[in-house]
Amino acid sequence: MTDLLEKPATVSVLVPVAVERPYTYAVPAGMTLAPGDVVVVPLGPRSVLAVVWDGAPDSVPAKKLRSVEDKLDGHIGEEMRRFVDWLADYTLSHRGTVLRMVLRVPDAFGPEKPVMAVRLAGAAPERMTAARTRVLEIAADGLAWNKGALAQAAGVGASVVEGLVDAGTLERVALPPAPVVGTPDPDFAPPVLSDGQADAAARLRDAVAADAFAVALVEGVTGAGKTEVYFEAVAEALRRGRQVLVLVPEISLTTQFLDRFEARFGTRPAEWHSGMTPRLRERTWRGVANGQVRAVVGARSALFLPFAEPGLIVVDEEHDPAYKQEEGVIYSARDMAVVRGMIGGFPVILSSATPSIETRANAERGRYIHVKLPDRFGASLPDIKAIDMRADGAPSGRFLSPVLVDAIKETIAGGEQALLFLNRRGYAPLTLCRKCGFRFECPNCSAWLVDHRFRRVLSCHHCGHSIARPERCPNCDAEDSLVACGPGIERIAEEAADLFPDIRILMLSSDLVQSISELRMRFSMIERGEVDLIIGTQLVAKGHNFPHLALVGVIDADIGLATADPRAAERTFQLLQQVTGRAGRQKDGGRGLIQTFDPDHPVMQAIISGDREAFYAREMEQRERSGLPPFGRLAAIVVSGRTHAEASGYARALARAVPRADNAHGSEYRGADAVRVLGPAEAPLAVVRGRHRFRLLVKAPRGFDLQGWLRRWLARAPTAKGGLRVSIDVDPVSFL
Repeated sequence: MTDLLEKPATVSVLVPVAVERPYTYAVPAGMTLAPGDVVVVPLGPRSVLAVVWDGAPDSVPAKKLRSVEDKLDGHIGEEMRRFVDWLADYTLSHRGTVLRMVLRVPDAFGPEKPVMAVRLAGAAPERMTAARTRVLEIAADGLAWNKGALAQAAGVGASVVEGLVDAGTLERVALPPAPVVGTPDPDFAPPVLSDGQADAAARLRDAVAADAFAVALVEGVTGAGKTEVYFEAVAEALRRGRQVLVLVPEISLTTQFLDRFEARFGTRPAEWHSGMTPRLRERTWRGVANGQVRAVVGARSALFLPFAEPGLIVVDEEHDPAYKQEEGVIYSARDMAVVRGMIGGFPVILSSATPSIETRANAERGRYIHVKLPDRFGASLPDIKAIDMRADGAPSGRFLSPVLVDAIKETIAGGEQALLFLNRRGYAPLTLCRKCGFRFECPNCSAWLVDHRFRRVLSCHHCGHSIARPERCPNCDAEDSLVACGPGIERIAEEAADLFPDIRILMLSSDLVQSISELRMRFSMIERGEVDLIIGTQLVAKGHNFPHLALVGVIDADIGLATADPRAAERTFQLLQQVTGRAGRQKDGGRGLIQTFDPDHPVMQAIISGDREAFYAREMEQRERSGLPPFGRLAAIVVSGRTHAEASGYARALARAVPRADNAHGSEYRGADAVRVLGPAEAPLAVVRGRHRFRLLVKAPRGFDLQGWLRRWLARAPTAKGGLRVSIDVDPVSFL
C-alpha cells in the first residue's frame, strides 16, 4: 500500500515521432497537466516537444518512468486532438507523425520576443558630428525607433546609432510586437452582386449563421464571381467573431487573392506557406492560436494551424490534385477540411469551376448544399474551337498550327494578350542520339531526362538529378548528333520568338521562377499588360484573372488522355476548362483554340460544346459501372526497395497475406464484404530516386470497412525489414 501511495502521478503524452500510442510520463511535484498541454519530455537521448493526450495512462513501473521536463505556453485544443486521431485512423498513419504536422513551429510555444527599439533618453554627447546631429534631430520627437529605421532615416550607418546608445543619449526599449495582420472588417466594402450572385451569397451566409456543420459546393463557370460570393460567407463568419481559413492549391494564387481580400475587408489576411520566414511562421502560428489572427489564406499545411475560434473553411479550386499530399502522411486536404469542419461543428465551402467527380456526386445526392453560378459576371464565356491537327497541323519542325499562329497575330495586333498553354516543362521531354539511338535516362528513376535549354542541363523531374547538356553522344561519341524530341514550353517560346520577333514574351513555369516574390512580380506584369504573349504550364491554368487576355491556345491537348489513369478524362477536362476560361474574363470576345489529334474524344466535345453536364453524367456513369470512386473505394499500397528483387519479393509476400476470411487474393466476392486486390505489378514509375517500386491496388464497395480490412491484412504480413518501405494511400489520386 505504501508503494502505491508513493507512485508519482502520470499522464499520457503523444510524442511527434512515428508512434501509434501515447507514452506514459511522470508528472513532477507541483506541476499540473491536462490534455492538450504542450510539454517537453525526454525521448531516448534527447528532449522533444510533445502534447498531453486524452485517455488514462498505461501502468508503468515507477523505476521505468521518466518525468515531464517542462510545461510550455500554448495548448492544443480538443478539436485538434480529435482531428489528429481521426486523420491517423483514416490514413493508417502513426498518430505521432500526424501530431508533428501540428507542432511544426516549436518556437511558437515560448514567450514572444519583444521588438527592440531606441529613443531619446539623455543629453547629447560631448563629441558631436554631423551624422550624430541628424540622428538626434529625427529622434527629438521622443518616439521609439527601430535602430535600422532610424539610421536609414538619418542617412547614417547603424554604428552611429549604436554609439549614441553607448553614450547614454539614446536608450534601448522593448516594444510589444505589432500584429501580424490587421483585423478584417466584414462591412468595409460590400460588393455589388448580380441577382444570381446575391442568391448564392445568401445561401452561404445562412449556412454560416446556422453555426453547425454543413458542406456547400459553389460551382460556377470561370469568371462567374465565386470568390466574391464566398467572401460574403467569410464576412458572416467574421461578424460572428469566428476565424476563417481559405485553402488554395498553389501559393501563386494568393497574389490576386490577397489584393481582393484587402479590397473587400480593408486588410490582408495572414499567409501560411513554405515561403514564409521562420519568424513570421512563429508569429502567425501564435496569432492563430490566441485568436489575434482572424483570417488565414494558405496551402494545405494551414489545415493544421490551431485556430482558437474556427468558424469557416473555404477550399478554393477544390478539384486540384495539389491538395493531395503524396509523401509522409498521405492525405487529401480537401477531404480533411470537411472532417475538420465536422469535428468542429462549423461549415465548409468547396469552390470550383470544375468540381471533382466525388464532390459533384455528393452535391447531386444532397449531401452537400449545391450553389450554382452558371453565368459569367460582366462578360460572356469564351468561344472554344478545336484545331484538328490531322488536317491543319503545324509545318515540319514546328508545333504551332497556322490557324493558331494567325489568331495570335490578330489578337496582339488588337492590343490584347494571348496565352499558349502546354503542360510540359523544359525544352523537350526526350533527348536522343540520331546516330546510335541512345536516349538520356535518369540513373535514379525510370524516366527520361528533360532538356532545359535555357539552363543548358538535362534534368529529371522526379528526383532532381541533372547533367550538363553534352556536345557529344556519351554512347557513340558522335558530335552534333543529339536531337530534342517533342516540345516543352521553352521550345514553344523559341518558336514563338521566331514567328513573332517584335512582341513581348513571358514564360511561366515552376522551374523558371526562383522565389514566390518573383512569381508574383511576373503575374503583376501580365495583369498590367506589360506582356503580349504568355507561355506557361498549369501554373497559369487556374484561379488567375488576367484582364487583357483574349486568346488561349492549348498545345498538345491530348497529352493527359494517353494514360491508363482512371482519372485521366476528369483531369484533362478540368485542366482544359480552367485554362481556356482565362480568356475574355473582363469583356466579350474571348477565344480558346485547342490543338488536338482527336477532336471527337468526349472530353474535347464537352469542352468545345460547353456541355459540362453531359461530361459529368457520362463520367459518373462509367465510374459507377466500374465501381470506382465515388461509387467504390480504392487504396494503393506501394512497396519500395533498394533492389528489384527485394521490392518484388516483399510485394508478392504481401499479396499472399491477404486475409482469406474476407476474400481470396485476386478473386471477386459478392455481398457486403466484397473486396479485390490487384497486383503486385511494377509501378508505372518503376524506379524513383534509386528505389524500385511495386504497387498493389485494393478495390472495395463504398460501404466496405477498408481501413479495418487493411489493418488485418498488414497484421498478417511479414515485417518489412532492411531497406523496404511500405506506403499506404487511402483514396489515391495519383496512379504512378
